Amino acid sequence: MPIFSAPDGTALSCRLLGSGAEPPVACLPGGPMRAGAYLGELGGLSARRRLGVLDLRGTGDSGTPADPATYRCDRQVEDVEAVRKHLGLERFDLLGHSAGASLAVHYAARYPTRLRRLVLVTPSPRAVGLVPSVAERRAVMARRAGAPWFDAAAAAYDAIAAKTATSADWAAVAPMYYGRWDDAARRHQAAEAGQRNGAAARVYNSEGAFEPGATRAALRAVEAPVLVVAGELDWIISPAVAAEFAALFADGRVAVIPGAAHYPWLDDAPAFVSAVAGFLA
Repeated sequence: MPIFSAPDGTALSCRLLGSGAEPPVACLPGGPMRAGAYLGELGGLSARRRLGVLDLRGTGDSGTPADPATYRCDRQVEDVEAVRKHLGLERFDLLGHSAGASLAVHYAARYPTRLRRLVLVTPSPRAVGLVPSVAERRAVMARRAGAPWFDAAAAAYDAIAAKTATSADWAAVAPMYYGRWDDAARRHQAAEAGQRNGAAARVYNSEGAFEPGATRAALRAVEAPVLVVAGELDWIISPAVAAEFAALFADGRVAVIPGAAHYPWLDDAPAFVSAVAGFLA
């Protein structure tokens, strides 16, 4: 397991997957603050491009920082720069999923010339101030009506929207994150508890982490091509909001995976790999 140091001395782990002559794509997990193991090999993307999957500080095989305040999203940007240097690349391809896309966006804003290509997979939109309304999210969720778990999930979302959600509500809404609530999805979701640093997650999105106006302005300087991958059924970021996200970049585009939700490489691996590998080629 390649271990290297962040600027503050925290040990970071970046797991290399796949083979081939192309430089690896650096991959930032979401959660927030979930170890990179949940990304797997991104539906087989590792067969097309090598992947360097980072465990964010305090997760997986990475070390715990001396200062817990460094878990905040914007304060981990230099960890991503440390990954680039560790990989020995002047410019590199960067992929961020969900909350990890917020970190990727912060990196792009600070180091726009270091990117060759940027992939944002079902990104959390809060870093750029494009969070869908409650009505938008309910409309996306309504497309799942008729599923045996739907009524419980919809009621749970009412509590989430009202900011009164309990752990039981978050458990009830879990099927909404997947295009198919099958055994593979259940196993993937069940692994989260052992992979996520809950204390660090509470810091990641804390006050001061995001300045959407400043970030949006900074992203105009990103000349690298950007792909936003959206799931047709994703209630976190709808395809419409994903298109707005992509439009913030000079060369942004969207790929919508039909029938997929928040983990599109699990819902339709061939479509996901085709879209991402084709973009990175």
